[in-house]
Amino acid sequence: MRRNDREITDNDVIEAFIAKEQIIRIAFCDNGDIYIVPVNYGYINENGNYSFYFHGAKAGRKYELSKTSPKVGFEIDGNYELLEADVACDFSAKFQSVIGTGTLSLVEDTSEKIKGLNTLMKQTTARPEWSYEDAMINDVAVFRLDVEKMSCKAK
Repeated sequence: MRRNDREITDNDVIEAFIAKEQIIRIAFCDNGDIYIVPVNYGYINENGNYSFYFHGAKAGRKYELSKTSPKVGFEIDGNYELLEADVACDFSAKFQSVIGTGTLSLVEDTSEKIKGLNTLMKQTTARPEWSYEDAMINDVAVFRLDVEKMSCKAK
C-alpha cells in the first residue's frame, strides 16, 4: 500500500466495515481479459480467516470462470463522502475499502450450501436462519471465496 497512513489494521474496524456493506466485486482473469462482477455477499470470520459466500446461476461466465480460474481478486467499498473545493483539482473524497485475493470454490455439500445462503441472507436482512426447498438448493450455485490476502484503507 503506497499510503501507509491510510491503512487500517484494527481487525474490529475492518470487520465492522465488512459487516455493514452489501456488495463485493469479484475480479476474474479470463484468458487475459479481466471480468469483474458485483454480487451480494455474506461472510464468516473464523479466527481472522475470512470466507465470503455469494450465489448465482449454475451457468454463465461467473460460474464457468469459478471452475477454470478460481484465483480471484475482490473489492468492497463504502463510507463515501465528497469533499468539495473551489478548484476542480482540489476536490477529494472520504471512503473506506477492502481489497484482496483468494481462491473461489463451488459449494457442493448441501449443509454448507445452506450455511452459505444463510450467511448471505443474514448480511442482507440480519435474520440468521431461513428455510429452503430442495429444488432451490439443487438449482442454485453457491460460491465460497477463501481470502488469502486482504488490506483495508480509508481516507
